[in-house]
Amino acid sequence: MTEQFIVEVANEQHFRFAETICAEMEASAAARGTGIAKRSPDYVELKMQEGKAVIATTKKGEWAGFCYTESWSHGKYVANSGLIVAPQFRKSGLAKEIKKKIFELSRKNYPDAKIFGLTTGLAVMKINSDLGYEPVTYSELTQDEAFWSGCKSCVNFDILTMKERKNCLCTAMLYDPAEKKEPIQKPHFDVSKKSKPLERLMNMKRIKFLGSSSKEKLKKQLIDKHYIPAEENEEEE
Repeated sequence: MTEQFIVEVANEQHFRFAETICAEMEASAAARGTGIAKRSPDYVELKMQEGKAVIATTKKGEWAGFCYTESWSHGKYVANSGLIVAPQFRKSGLAKEIKKKIFELSRKNYPDAKIFGLTTGLAVMKINSDLGYEPVTYSELTQDEAFWSGCKSCVNFDILTMKERKNCLCTAMLYDPAEKKEPIQKPHFDVSKKSKPLERLMNMKRIKFLGSSSKEKLKKQLIDKHYIPAEENEEEE
């Protein structure tokens, strides 16, 4: 399926897709009830011009997907942000190909930087895991105020603020090149063996921030499916 796409570093010839990309980012965030930091077409075009974005198109020239990089803390951290796939091309494996490409671009441009991302999606967590990312606490991410300001457009920003930027619905994942001894093209661990723990992590975060009635209902469902043990403590450690 992915053979029908061209996944490449974006440039000026892709400016025509900037408005479509921004509109789809906003629509996708609204549909999920979570937020991607809003970006303007001008900002997306700048990323393309700087060679800091990856775009996927079909061989017919249709836009199919996008992702970009941002550097923080004077280049010590790099975020792979704004991953979006056009609705008609989702579940085709394209997101994985875009993530691989943007990861390679990040490693090329910032070989010593820690690469991180925030996500509420299990599929993205699995892709990140395959690339060598590990779930981490928010304290291990950049503390650059400009980065956290980007969360203001998210509907869950009040939760982030209430938790003093220590936790939220998003799961933080980090790739630290200093800790990797194997070549980056090799998976850090078997994703198939990690899918249950990742799903459990994501669901426990959902439990923490739901209202009491919804929380109990979700918790019962997760216990019945053996995603969490019956005695699991919901409170923060």
